[in-house]
Amino acid sequence: MIRQLVVNNVLHRPIRTVVSILAVGVEVALVILIVGLTSGLLQETAKRIEGIGADIMLQPPSASVFLAFSGAPMPIKIADKLREMKYVQAVAPVLLQFSSSNGVDIVYGIDPKSFRDVSSGFVFLEGHDMQGPDDVLMDDWEAKAKHIAVNDTFRMLDHDFHVAGIVEHGKGARLFVPLATLQDLSGSREKASVFFMKCTNTEYTQAVMDEMRPVFPGYEIRPLKDFLSLMTATNLPGLNAFIKSMIVLAVSVGFLVILLSMYTTVIERTRDIGVLKSLGASKAYIIRGLLGESALICLIGIGVGIAMSYVTRAAFQSSFPTLSILITPEWIVRSALIALAGGLLGASYPAWLASRKDAIEALSYD
Repeated sequence: MIRQLVVNNVLHRPIRTVVSILAVGVEVALVILIVGLTSGLLQETAKRIEGIGADIMLQPPSASVFLAFSGAPMPIKIADKLREMKYVQAVAPVLLQFSSSNGVDIVYGIDPKSFRDVSSGFVFLEGHDMQGPDDVLMDDWEAKAKHIAVNDTFRMLDHDFHVAGIVEHGKGARLFVPLATLQDLSGSREKASVFFMKCTNTEYTQAVMDEMRPVFPGYEIRPLKDFLSLMTATNLPGLNAFIKSMIVLAVSVGFLVILLSMYTTVIERTRDIGVLKSLGASKAYIIRGLLGESALICLIGIGVGIAMSYVTRAAFQSSFPTLSILITPEWIVRSALIALAGGLLGASYPAWLASRKDAIEALSYD
């Protein structure tokens, strides 16, 4: 009987029910999309770094695993010392620079030959390799997002570049320019942000790292095979706190909407509660009925929120091809549990309030 009562109560005020369901749905979608966006961007960036094909990455002291925060404090002559080490096959110095031309991008300044030696070269879909100081290579996702074709002029860093080629994505950055050109534009002459190293055999990676440590004390020396595991929200200052803050905000929305909805429900149904109590309904029965109503709204809202997440992801990726949003079963379950817990918590006070109403006073309520 209580199931039928719960369903009838949910259907009694359809507009309020729909608003409550949408609020829970937005809560679930926000949690899934915020986590999915950060996780997707981190994982996609890590895969592109690993796609370079290097074995070891050298960064300056206290540098973040997130290359965009590396800056350019290292002399490029370090590359000569690295090349002299045993089992080192190739070294590629790379300068990193932010660009805000039609979005935020990380530009790699590279020496084409050394970068080719480390990464086995680009896969060209159109055009050719860089030949002049103003040439730029762009990966296929970036070209699609910015509607750029080979031989177009692309303005970046207050400089006009000639699009020499479109390459397959997955080689670190999406934009590549000559190292010397980027050094001049950024005021970082003879500097590099990171050195990628290729060993004669991957088995020698640890031996090379051990040889590097006394030569470069305090420098960050990382094997690229472990790079994906390092790219997490906990390793980026503030990102983990931001994610938690957004989740708390989303949960607060669902909590307050359910609390308000259930509270007004109790006020409206004061006489109904009085009738139930006069027929012998216990406090537990009244509480179960209201919590069941809240749970049903949350379950429907969870389904709506999951659907909204996939639709929103498809819309974003259609408009922004370079955007990566990772939706995982783990966070679908987590967001569902968070929404359900928040909804039940929001309904707890109204349910407790209803259970304490006196039957006689409730029947006389107008």
